[in-house]
Amino acid sequence: MAISESDLGHLRRCVELAREALDAGDEPFGSVLVDSTGQIRFADHNRVSGGDHTRHPEFAIAKWAVDNLDPGERAAATVYTSGEHCPMCSAAHAWVGLGRIVYATSSAQLSDWLTEWGAPAPPVAALPIGTVAPGVPVDGPAPELTDAMRTLYRARFGS
Repeated sequence: MAISESDLGHLRRCVELAREALDAGDEPFGSVLVDSTGQIRFADHNRVSGGDHTRHPEFAIAKWAVDNLDPGERAAATVYTSGEHCPMCSAAHAWVGLGRIVYATSSAQLSDWLTEWGAPAPPVAALPIGTVAPGVPVDGPAPELTDAMRTLYRARFGS
């Protein structure tokens, strides 16, 4: 499925959340969970600066969804995120039965930028969502948001 104007609107909100995370001294990642009616049900950004590196917004969405949505609602929901899920978040997404994922920038893009800037690689391999969770429908990246996300990533990880 192609990324629609509605999808882009939700992705722009993710970029805003990523900016909020950066402004709070955290890594610039933001995500929202949207139900089948188009309503945002949960929104968050990275909270890893306190030392718990599992506090990704996509992981928080998976945990929230289990507590607040039935399996059918989870399957019909879409997770929008500023950056492609890491393997931990991809697995959590699949295990709880969430639906489509739409992301602004890919893990491959971020990996390339980190290399370009001489930044250290993350401790976990940058695997595509489809490799970790092959049954989950995925769309991304969104070229319209590449520059905005590159700027946020560079502010946090660049030299």
